[in-house]
Amino acid sequence: MTVRPVVLSWSSGKDSALTLYRLLQSRHYTVKRLVTTVNGPLQRVTMHGLPLTLLEAQATALGLPLEIITTPENPDMKEYRKLMLHHYRQLRQEGISTMAFGDIFLADLRKYREELLAAAGLQGVFPLWQTDSRQLMREFIGLGFKAIVIGVSRQALPSSFCGRPYDLDFLADLPDHADPAGENGEFHTFCYDGPLFKEAVRFTKGKTILKTYPSPTGQAEDYGFWFCDLQPV
Repeated sequence: MTVRPVVLSWSSGKDSALTLYRLLQSRHYTVKRLVTTVNGPLQRVTMHGLPLTLLEAQATALGLPLEIITTPENPDMKEYRKLMLHHYRQLRQEGISTMAFGDIFLADLRKYREELLAAAGLQGVFPLWQTDSRQLMREFIGLGFKAIVIGVSRQALPSSFCGRPYDLDFLADLPDHADPAGENGEFHTFCYDGPLFKEAVRFTKGKTILKTYPSPTGQAEDYGFWFCDLQPV
């Protein structure tokens, strides 16, 4: 049986953690490292807003090497594509031909990833693909993983959901329009403990802050995210 080396696209959240669990349980892959895009000026994980120090502590607790791809504060798609292609081509030179992702059902996003990978001669693997979101998240919680909700779209959920533990109570309180995994961008999480961790990542909760951005639709109103500012202990 052939065992393929794989690099995991790592967001620091629950979907990535469950993807890592499935890869490590598989006989077909060996995980070489995690790779995360980080906003260079802010020193925080892209989209999730997690401080780089906690990301590094998380990788240490998981016992896996971490590679950082540093982005400008607001990269356009052309800049992002250039950065990712450079990274993918480096992987190919190392003899790694597979990247893993925690995507569940966003077909356009998967297509974009696969086209970008193909341009560098790589393939993608998607261990969670087209599995029911609620089933996946109950599996995540049932395995003993622990996560906290660190970002909430104000278009999707009230700010009170930000900073809550990601658990069965959280799932029960979600409105019907919100995906249980937040796959449509409703919320983001930080996974800090579980069966893959040597020890829990310790942190403190700071203030919940609203950050607004220009509307992607071009309309006058802003859209934004509530962020729970976590800091390492």
